[in-house]
Amino acid sequence: MMPLPLLVAASLVATPPSTVAAMRWEKRVLVIGAPDADDPALHDQRRILARWREGAAQRDLVVVEMVGDAVSGASDTAAALRRRLAMPAGRFAVALIGKDGGTKLRGDRPLSSATLAATIDAMPMRVRGGR
Repeated sequence: MMPLPLLVAASLVATPPSTVAAMRWEKRVLVIGAPDADDPALHDQRRILARWREGAAQRDLVVVEMVGDAVSGASDTAAALRRRLAMPAGRFAVALIGKDGGTKLRGDRPLSSATLAATIDAMPMRVRGGR
């Protein structure tokens, strides 16, 4: 059975076969990259998202994970996403993509729910009363 934080984080992952580009204007996307499934930062980011599930849903946020060469949450390849977002393959990285398709926030450590909420809530579509 899948551990609870992983199960909850997995429920935030978008249903393939959408590409990140196809989610434009519909969803905000948090792309998480890690070299392998044992990466401590990946586990920390999953725990943060598991506790922030409702906040993420209210903000139309979906999660796409790249663990090694495997991608969950989108049909993009890991190589294509890393190239597009300039994310390294050998270490943890995270990028928040707005509904307009632009990269709004990057990090090489897990992003807190407070940071994600503040960044998203300051986005023009959110400020204007949209989701």
